[in-house]
Amino acid sequence: MTFKYNNVYINETSTICGPYENKGPLAKYFDKHYDDFYFEQKTWEQAEIKSIEDSVNLLLNKINLKNSDVDVHIGGDLLNQIVATNYASKNIGIPLIGIYGACSTSCLSLILASNMIDKNQVKNAIVTASSHNNGAEKQFRNPVEYGGPKKDYTTFTTTGCASAYLSNITSNIKIESGTLGTVCDLGITDVFNMGAVMSPAAAKVIYDHLKDTGRTVDYYDLILTGDLGEVGKNILKEYMKKEYNISLKNYEDSACMIFNTDKQPVYTGGSGPACLPLVTYSYILDKMKKGKLNRVLIVATGALMNPSMCNQKLSIPSIAHAISLEVSK
Repeated sequence: MTFKYNNVYINETSTICGPYENKGPLAKYFDKHYDDFYFEQKTWEQAEIKSIEDSVNLLLNKINLKNSDVDVHIGGDLLNQIVATNYASKNIGIPLIGIYGACSTSCLSLILASNMIDKNQVKNAIVTASSHNNGAEKQFRNPVEYGGPKKDYTTFTTTGCASAYLSNITSNIKIESGTLGTVCDLGITDVFNMGAVMSPAAAKVIYDHLKDTGRTVDYYDLILTGDLGEVGKNILKEYMKKEYNISLKNYEDSACMIFNTDKQPVYTGGSGPACLPLVTYSYILDKMKKGKLNRVLIVATGALMNPSMCNQKLSIPSIAHAISLEVSK
């Protein structure tokens, strides 16, 4: 299902990152970073809470608004019961719609906020997506202290939070449309092979978006997926060609951009809900504002895994959602 928007814009963004992202190739584009995984807190979970609070407060300062000026906050994270977002919201003080879409959260929140703004249900919204490397590893696989080895094709969860302020006030970045994804499952049970798990969902939503809009891949200057990593990126290109007879052009994956996989110990690239929006809200929007990109389709990909179900040897479903960004004329 694709929604067309007439009057929804991204007015401002903010990005907070951790130590690995700050040593990556896009470091200069992020607003703020921390040099360790604790963000001056006692635990990793509390560090993620702080990243959300920091990101929203920085965003509010940029747009010169108070929290009471914002109608709704839509966001989520990877922790059980999205506790990082919930705890942060206690201090943020904006009415919250907490969502869980795993690593597809950023685009899902943009779709929900855009629908509400376009229908004049709210005048503005802040969307957030966060993740924490050690917090996610501790919950979904093994505690980091355990020192368990990982497969070469795994990805490295990004640490940080990315936020965006949306409204019907015209800016140079317009949210043109959004496409809801469909849950896909190819029967993969390997919790390390997230790129393979999520590629079919990315392919499906890209195909659905192009079909619904009557477009081809050439319409976009860039198609950017969320966190497939180098392995998943190649799988997606092969799957699109085989399943839908579509050759991806002008395509990249944010997981392959946020880190330097040749120099950093990040396996095949980044992952996590913060991965795509950290890249999009900083580097990609900067290129759009400078006229180097005019139309970008961002596709946030998420593995809908749960430790209990994985321990029962069930396969891992996935979902992806897409947002079309255009430079407003």
